[in-house]
Amino acid sequence: MRTFVAVLLAASASSAFTSFRSHPRPSVRLRVVLEKEAAPAFSASVPPASLRRDRYIATNNFTVRNGAEAKFEKRWATRKSRLAELEGFKYFHLMRRVTLGVDGRAGDYDPGTKSDRTAAGNYVSFTIWDKKRHFTKWRTGEAFKEAHGGTSIGAFLSTMMSSLRVLRGAPAPQFYDGLLLQSCAPTELPEIVDGWRTGVEADGKTVLPAECFVACHQFFVPEQDGAAFEARWAGRESTLMECNGFVAFSLLRRDNQQSGHGVKPMREGEPTYVGTTIWRDREAFEEWRNGKSFGETQGLMAGGTHKGNDEKMEAPPKALWTSPPVPVFYEGVLVITDTEGA
Repeated sequence: MRTFVAVLLAASASSAFTSFRSHPRPSVRLRVVLEKEAAPAFSASVPPASLRRDRYIATNNFTVRNGAEAKFEKRWATRKSRLAELEGFKYFHLMRRVTLGVDGRAGDYDPGTKSDRTAAGNYVSFTIWDKKRHFTKWRTGEAFKEAHGGTSIGAFLSTMMSSLRVLRGAPAPQFYDGLLLQSCAPTELPEIVDGWRTGVEADGKTVLPAECFVACHQFFVPEQDGAAFEARWAGRESTLMECNGFVAFSLLRRDNQQSGHGVKPMREGEPTYVGTTIWRDREAFEEWRNGKSFGETQGLMAGGTHKGNDEKMEAPPKALWTSPPVPVFYEGVLVITDTEGA
């Protein structure tokens, strides 16, 4: 238990994965093609950097116990935090994992199961910082202690006991370089008081309404193919900024250099890159998904070149990942955003 408490405190640092609310942004374009060619063996290390980091992203993966989802969200809604007032803060939301459903629209909460370990990460906090140094300053400062019950021994113990009732195991922080950022300025902002959301009705019995929809695609890129993978993304054409309901996009590159309590080395089978698109809502995502550009995106992500409306895609090059990309979807709540967007 002492180990869990210690890990929980440090891991919560990454819980600053800011919530993302009402932004009428265009829908997201994720280029995902399942290539069947043989690929090199996976190496549990971060591919060498090719693209410059645009943002720094801190996430924390939580395994919330079945039936405790509303209580967990209430804790976030009512916590003490000055996040939005901190230097370098850009965006935050708390994500709960969902399914798309058979028809692509009837998504439900995806709690996962303990037996096959899919319960891990059924909730994720997601915070975007302008620079890595801004995150580091927050993580080592007083604002972090306040947000995680560290202002006194009593407050700390109260926070830990509450966590044990709603969480299964310690949170798992993960950090990323945000590449190829695209972001729209919000047309309306959530109500913020002293750096945190206010006016949110959280009763601990009903989960919060979704404020955005997040589509992620996990990529398993071996070290030797990292630069080529990034170049493939950088060379593609994107019309995301033109899409209805689009909020923000970033290709996340795992930062395996972070250390601290709760931070574990990347293991084999974990993604090295995650394409992450934030939409205003599920409907905006579906509009993009059912549009013409979605099909074109698939071939472009594979590395083919589009030759025109009536011409075929050139044959894609070899696969740059060791296994097919894995899509994961979330609803975002408690969105907080900078006036200029993410």
